[in-house]
Amino acid sequence: MRPLRFLVPGTTGRFRCGGLLVEQQTARLLADLVPTQLVTYRQREAEVPFLADLLRTEPLGAAAADQALWIVSWGFDVPRQLRALRGRPAAYHAHSSGYGFRLPPGVPVLAVSRNTLGYWGQWASRNPLFLVPNALEASWIARGARPANLGAPPEPGGRSIDVLVQRRKTSTYVLEQLVPALRARGLRVEVQDGWVEDLVGLFNSATVVLYDSADHWRCSGVSEGFGLPPVEALACGCVLFSSFNHALADTLDPGGLAHQIGAGTLTADVERITAAVADPSAWLPPPRQLEELLEELSEPRLRERWRQALVAINAHLDRLQGGEAPLQAPSLARLRLERWRQRLGKRLPAGLARRLA
Repeated sequence: MRPLRFLVPGTTGRFRCGGLLVEQQTARLLADLVPTQLVTYRQREAEVPFLADLLRTEPLGAAAADQALWIVSWGFDVPRQLRALRGRPAAYHAHSSGYGFRLPPGVPVLAVSRNTLGYWGQWASRNPLFLVPNALEASWIARGARPANLGAPPEPGGRSIDVLVQRRKTSTYVLEQLVPALRARGLRVEVQDGWVEDLVGLFNSATVVLYDSADHWRCSGVSEGFGLPPVEALACGCVLFSSFNHALADTLDPGGLAHQIGAGTLTADVERITAAVADPSAWLPPPRQLEELLEELSEPRLRERWRQALVAINAHLDRLQGGEAPLQAPSLARLRLERWRQRLGKRLPAGLARRLA
């Protein structure tokens, strides 16, 4: 299989985020299958190749450029990246959806969620599509203080934090209405902000975790690409109250693995969360269902999904490089014109209808 190059803007400072961590984790896992490296394109870094340098030293036709498969992922930068890589094998590792661009024919899509897969199944229906959900790092599964690891449900009051909220992406409703109301009930509520070295330890100390990202993504205009924090909370034995927007609905279901945040009224939320703190075992998901989810999102499962996808992608690229043309989906304008002609044709004389067709 072709070596892999994961294209990211940078790996330090302002570029540290969930999307970068996913790309780094994926590159690390796939290094066991094929030679893999990160390449930056905005920030030059010591010991990390830079896109402009590689494009200059590996012109089209050079062996290295022909063989490497470039993986692009960075939202609004994707069209520019694909233009820069034109003529070179490239695939799109799709996290969030809704950026508004269209992919060139033949570019494979590696979607991190069914939500994103469905989006590109609509807008790139003739491109090769694959589902490669994000994986939990092994530490969450191994160290998470859930019943399967502890051998028993959590005891009421056995954790130092009653309710944990991560400020980033959290709605104003949760921060300015729900959190004060919960504290007024006497609950110990922690709003985490900034970098935490041991997130597993933090989640293990919380009874309930609140995750409400719907407003954040609605304002951003793109989707929740996967939503790892809710799954991390479940892996640590927390009762999860969450929104169900976009890819969160891939894994979470109201009253099953999670419970709805913003369930009609503030009073309803306060009463339900207070009850979950008082008796968490009554609000936790079925252990078997949770363990099946964690197994599906484990790193070995992710590596195997990528292996299968890469075999298919390499075969697809071989066909393209052999001269076969990629399929192209008809444009939206053409589809609408065809529908208009079909409808109009029913009301026209047969001869005129044939000329329009």
